Amino acid sequence: MPLVSAIQMTSGPDVSANLRVARALLEQAAGAGAQLAALPENFSFLGLSDGDKRRVAEDDGSGPVQDFLAQSARRLGMWIVGGTVPLRGAADGRVAAACLVYDCAGERRARYDKIHLFDIQVPGRSESYRESANVAPGSAPVVVETPVGRLGLSVCYDVRFPELFRRLSAAGAELLAVPSAFTEPTGRAHWETLLRARAIENLCWLIAPAQSGFHPNGRETYGDSMIIDHWGRVLDRLPRGRGCITAEIDLERQRRDRGSFPSLAHRVFH
Repeated sequence: MPLVSAIQMTSGPDVSANLRVARALLEQAAGAGAQLAALPENFSFLGLSDGDKRRVAEDDGSGPVQDFLAQSARRLGMWIVGGTVPLRGAADGRVAAACLVYDCAGERRARYDKIHLFDIQVPGRSESYRESANVAPGSAPVVVETPVGRLGLSVCYDVRFPELFRRLSAAGAELLAVPSAFTEPTGRAHWETLLRARAIENLCWLIAPAQSGFHPNGRETYGDSMIIDHWGRVLDRLPRGRGCITAEIDLERQRRDRGSFPSLAHRVFH
């Protein structure tokens, strides 16, 4: 059975330093036999201020972070889900939070731009975010064929919107990727519940690589990267710190369970 890995990081404003950490953890995933590894949201850059991502944004198809992903996938012979990469393109100067997927030959196979942007006040705290000030939202769900199954893409705050995941499963997704940088209080309250719910209601495997710990900008992210099966069981997790988790994907068991428990076929509202 194929193996997948989720990578957990504590990224900061130094792109080169972040890529060195990502390289070591991708090598660890490859060494464990993973055919696909997923990096967290903002894996290459988590700036001191939200607007800093405009400074490091790359043109679509060209730049050091995209080159790193392509070269790493080719060198390790492994598919890579590249968390998010800030890409230029919006007329007003905002960037896309683009989740990029590369195959084992280093060719890009998919790009998903984060649709739901994190414009919130964290309940009970002075902590607030307005992601839309610097990020332009995407509009299209994306499913990509991979050696470990058909993979539906999402990013972080997207996980709160089940209608997106219904679109992904209706488009044939067998696995879901949720690269994230959840805040500590919202992660403690909702992270595991949301992930397991998205897996269960869509009968999909789920890979959730996360940011973890205290970052140079003062932000704390929740961590707890997980790989979850289509029945909602947590197969592996990393509560805190940097690292890599790995689990087997059993698509045949998923197909049998979808056949005997056909809840997706029983939907009334579409």
